[in-house]
Amino acid sequence: MHRYDFLLETYDTERLKTLSVWSQFADEELEFRPEPRARTPHEHMVHQCVSEDTWMRTMLGIEVEAPVLPAEETRLEFLRHYAAVSTRRLERLKVQPEAWFEEETRFFDVVRSRAWVLTRRIAHSAHHRGQLTAYLRMLGHELYSTYGPTADTGGLFQNGAPTIYRYGSLEALLEAEARGGEWPALPGPGGRSPTERPGR
Repeated sequence: MHRYDFLLETYDTERLKTLSVWSQFADEELEFRPEPRARTPHEHMVHQCVSEDTWMRTMLGIEVEAPVLPAEETRLEFLRHYAAVSTRRLERLKVQPEAWFEEETRFFDVVRSRAWVLTRRIAHSAHHRGQLTAYLRMLGHELYSTYGPTADTGGLFQNGAPTIYRYGSLEALLEAEARGGEWPALPGPGGRSPTERPGR
């Protein structure tokens, strides 16, 4: 255990959250573009792979022996590819000593610690994942939990709504998606509003 284990645990769980959101798109929805200036889900997957590879290599010095993108740019192959390369990155991060995280590196036009850069990487991925959950809503999908309850998993936390993840692990996700996916039943918000400001 060292003081940056929490960052490694966060990166680990964020990978599953990203892949869980990707998995909720149907193959035929990958080219959905909600607005001319917006990325499609396919383009979001490309961006996640390209930008994470760039940050990890050039800012953190974490190299993995793998192509930046999958050979076939299908939904299932993006799931498999990002799972594999992010696992290798996590393994490389886990062997770094505390001092490594505290050393400075170049972050675009400024200098920051590696811990700071990794934190920003996690936030960057979460930002794009949030955009994709909005796409899923536009497409009429129910939403599983990312960080807590959703309107589909019971509504508000203060009303006792549960957190319901689509998959409990990376292994379960990949195995199920190869078979067409699993869709655990969701209860919906029940009789109470899923927002603190209903009707506004």
